[in-house]
Amino acid sequence: METQDKQKKEEKSHSKKENKNLVKNLVSLSILLGGLFVGSLFVDVAQMFRSEGFSQKVLNGADVFTLDDKTWVAYDEPMINVEVLTDDSSESCDVSQAILALKTDLPTVAVNKIDINSEEGKMLAEKYEIKSVPFFVFSKEVEESVIFPQAQSVFKKKDDQYLLSSEAIGIASCKYIEAPQINEDDIKIGEQSDDKVTIIQYSDFQCPYCSKMHTTVIEPILKEYGDKVYFVYKQMPLSFHLQANSAALASECANEQGKFLDYANKLFSSQDDWGASKDTQIFKAYARQLGLNATQFNECLDSAKYQDKIDASVQAAQDFGISGTPAAFVGDEFVGGLTTYEDFKALIDEQLNK
Repeated sequence: METQDKQKKEEKSHSKKENKNLVKNLVSLSILLGGLFVGSLFVDVAQMFRSEGFSQKVLNGADVFTLDDKTWVAYDEPMINVEVLTDDSSESCDVSQAILALKTDLPTVAVNKIDINSEEGKMLAEKYEIKSVPFFVFSKEVEESVIFPQAQSVFKKKDDQYLLSSEAIGIASCKYIEAPQINEDDIKIGEQSDDKVTIIQYSDFQCPYCSKMHTTVIEPILKEYGDKVYFVYKQMPLSFHLQANSAALASECANEQGKFLDYANKLFSSQDDWGASKDTQIFKAYARQLGLNATQFNECLDSAKYQDKIDASVQAAQDFGISGTPAAFVGDEFVGGLTTYEDFKALIDEQLNK
């Protein structure tokens, strides 16, 4: 009896010890798991309050969350870096609306705005042959964006970057970095020198705005300023003006005989007449009226002698993002579209006083 009682007591004591150990182990496990949970929660909360972001656990579980009165949205697309070159010194070069539009189409872009007058801006202008601002340089991740397949045609790839001029997306240039090159065979009035203001104009003889620009601005400017300006005329016949290219060819043939300005005056003043014609006979008639050598003029016009020159002029204009006429460079200032004599004169005076 005593032996059995003793055995029962020992078994009971051993069972209590096991239960104690089990409880102890469960408590330890609970503390450990609780610590991990609280620790994870603490990390999330600490990151949130220190504005250091969220843990991956939180991000994986939320597509939208709010912090500091801002709503953050998760996207599947990669982050795309874009450098926006502009001119901080010019009010007309405010790119805030352009950046807003850009972020609407590409919400994962990270924008770095660069002043074209800074050393970094000048380096990028040279590297990417930038002629005007604003100008956009995208990282290669733009290839992975949803809109890239549809928008690919407006991008120009260089190395691992994608370039986008403002004109390609319908934003007018606010400043040109350089003026078009003056070629030896360009039509020129006056002599080039450092003390003169160079005026380079792209024009279309069949464009009514070009006609008004010539009559009310260019002619009076040439008369008033005389040897203070150096005028360069560049051809830009627009494709939807059916006789514009023939008129450009005719003016080049007249220039060959030293009669460009007289012939240009005739074309602009008779725009409605020759614009309604179907062939080049009327252009030959104008040449005879102005006393040009008819045989030389007719051969020049019939052979389209200066077509390559005109095509190159149009291409150069397009390279500068110029899509309409009239368009003029007055020194380092660009004038797009029809302007007034007073505004044009003010630009020249400003350039002369520099």
